[in-house]
Amino acid sequence: MTPERAAPHWQAGRFRIALDRCQVMGIVNVTPDSFSDGGLFDSARTAAAHCERLVREGADILDIGGESTRPGSAPVPVADELARVLPVLCEALRLGVPVSVDTCKPEVMQAALDAGADIINDIRALREPGALDVVAAHASCGLCLMHMHRDPQTMQLAPMQGDAVPQVLAFLRERSDALRQRGVGAERIMWDPGIGFGKTVAQNFALLARQQELLVDGYPLLAGWSRKSSLGAVTGLEVADRLVPSVVAAVLAAERGARIVRVHDVAATVAGLKVLAATIAP
Repeated sequence: MTPERAAPHWQAGRFRIALDRCQVMGIVNVTPDSFSDGGLFDSARTAAAHCERLVREGADILDIGGESTRPGSAPVPVADELARVLPVLCEALRLGVPVSVDTCKPEVMQAALDAGADIINDIRALREPGALDVVAAHASCGLCLMHMHRDPQTMQLAPMQGDAVPQVLAFLRERSDALRQRGVGAERIMWDPGIGFGKTVAQNFALLARQQELLVDGYPLLAGWSRKSSLGAVTGLEVADRLVPSVVAAVLAAERGARIVRVHDVAATVAGLKVLAATIAP
């Protein structure tokens, strides 16, 4: 089941997000162990201040996560994730931009939506029991469905095999159909190919090189390349030094049709996208 046409917007809770230009989603990790900024914003006060800074730098959307999904990371109990996320969410909702919560737990989804979150961003694409029920019951929240091979504990121990592009496309189609069959409108659905989630370096770059193949069904695409290990693999740079390749990857993804880029370094990415926009005839 495909959208009747490519949506010019993403319906996301309180907001109808225009997709005529690439939007920047700023990452807010409220975790002690995320791969690149774990522990930097793991209190409500520091995370709320980080949200404010990202918005000042030009973030169009904020994405708050309370559980690390780096390779090998351990699951976080529901109560701990809620304690991390909800106080920051309440502060972020005051900033006048759409707010996403990055979670795969239905209990966290429900609490976040009850608190006013606009978007649920799920690395498991709503495969946990009860997740589809929670989001389908909401009238307007945006939904980001991501492809992940295996799970964070095992995904890089045995990455997927073969051509990643058709496999990712087939998976995202299936998950979107599951939502559509629950009455969720196509304008609420965003796809994420899941760069780094159970894929080899070559597969990740194939997903970028052939990204337009993922646009065939008309669903808008989110690209998350920021500081990823594949960038380190081709540049030899450590996580803290991956600003330039992260911005380059974001701009390339936008040039190839991504409508949202999810990034740590908002100001630099906004500047890079302005250069891209200047090359496009009005």
